[in-house]
Amino acid sequence: MPFVVLPMKLLMIHTTRFAYRTGHKSLDDVPENNATADYSDALVGFIHAEAEDVDNAKKVETKLVKNLKWGARKNGTSHIILHSFSHLSESKAPADFTKDLFDRCQQRLEEAGYRTEQTPFGYFLDLELAAPGLPTARIFTSF
Repeated sequence: MPFVVLPMKLLMIHTTRFAYRTGHKSLDDVPENNATADYSDALVGFIHAEAEDVDNAKKVETKLVKNLKWGARKNGTSHIILHSFSHLSESKAPADFTKDLFDRCQQRLEEAGYRTEQTPFGYFLDLELAAPGLPTARIFTSF
């Protein structure tokens, strides 16, 4: 049986607290950023765009937005944080594709009434998070 790669990986975690500080810069062409942030009651989307997603950009974008909205509704929050997390597969989309995808998704989510943030793109982050022990607080999907 051949190995089938499912594109786009999404891990959603509903957090009672999510905080970060920029750590190691992972992309040379992103601006220097010494950001910190601390949020409460947010759905954090740990998003891994794969190389195969480039050929289906519009479909992937639509499914990503729909899944994030669904996850936020299931957890009673209107705050969504997009976090690039390219550790869920060996296949990776180009960084510029992923950043553009995040920007388009943020715009669509905000137009739908969601408060939406992005963590600094192109950085490893020092993370702190607290999540309730509820079944809907952790959701993984691949599409």
